[in-house]
Amino acid sequence: MRLDDFDFHLPAELIAQVPARERSASRLLRLDGVTGTISDRRFRDIVELVAPGDVMVFNDTRVIKARLTGRKKTGGRIEVLIERVLAGDRAFAQVRASHAPREGSVLVLADAVEATVLGRQGEFFLLRFDDCDDVHQLLDHHGAVPLPPYIERAARAQDEKRYQTVYAREPGAVAAPTAGLHFDESLLEALRDRGAVTAWLTLHVGAGTFQPVRVQELARHEMHSEWYRIPQETVDAVERARAAGGRVIAVGTTSLRALETAATDGKLAAGYAETKLFIMPGYGFRLVDRLLTNFHLPRSTLLMLVSAFGGMDNIRRAYRHAVAERYRFFSYGDAMLIERA
Repeated sequence: MRLDDFDFHLPAELIAQVPARERSASRLLRLDGVTGTISDRRFRDIVELVAPGDVMVFNDTRVIKARLTGRKKTGGRIEVLIERVLAGDRAFAQVRASHAPREGSVLVLADAVEATVLGRQGEFFLLRFDDCDDVHQLLDHHGAVPLPPYIERAARAQDEKRYQTVYAREPGAVAAPTAGLHFDESLLEALRDRGAVTAWLTLHVGAGTFQPVRVQELARHEMHSEWYRIPQETVDAVERARAAGGRVIAVGTTSLRALETAATDGKLAAGYAETKLFIMPGYGFRLVDRLLTNFHLPRSTLLMLVSAFGGMDNIRRAYRHAVAERYRFFSYGDAMLIERA
């Protein structure tokens, strides 16, 4: 398959720049991947669209304040986006500068912190933060919320809360698992009252999620690596639901990728690992029956994933419908509920 197969026209004004006033007040486009039927709903309708005994798997990663601005000690403005925090005082990061920093360069960040460039691995720089034994704490004090590049404004105070799910627990993501942004506590409670089972996993979303696909032949594309963990309690919940005829609903593409990676033989396994799973049309899904997700960028691996799940023609029609009906796109936008094709 080719990259051009996943292009579409999106009017710029449909890219949501701010969140909805209430989390659960978004719109929901429902797509049946078997029949191709499309219907327009409100996000709160998710309660009646989930059956008792279904298991909904959420990603409880927590977005860190991963963006830092500053300068090289020798001069020159820079912007640092932490990709992954390592043990102690080190982290991998993207560094934007007029000239890429060399090994041994010192970066002065937020007029308060110094970091030394220890080396480079691909597009990421290995940084050592001076006088620091907890990078997470440093970012809490000096970092900013890493809003996606298509949100064309600086992060505001409200983003610290709204670009974060209400159930976020495990710090490490540099992008939000955006399907989860629509849930508030009352909606989660309503789902449990309905008889749905809520289960949890952790996948730390990396900055690579926003990197463009740079090859036309998709077989040549290599996915970025992301760390995930699936607890035994989630495995048990999934197995009980499947045994009783319930459906497995992945809340977000991150949950789906973790579940599919950990179900290599169709049986979910607990544990932690890295995933570089690239899902595009032709992929044979092993575990997930339904996917709740936001709308995705043209020519992106996430659009390829939903096309594999819902069917390419179905997704194309659904996206044309969403544009015509003025749905809001991307992280702060509206959502889709897709029945697997």
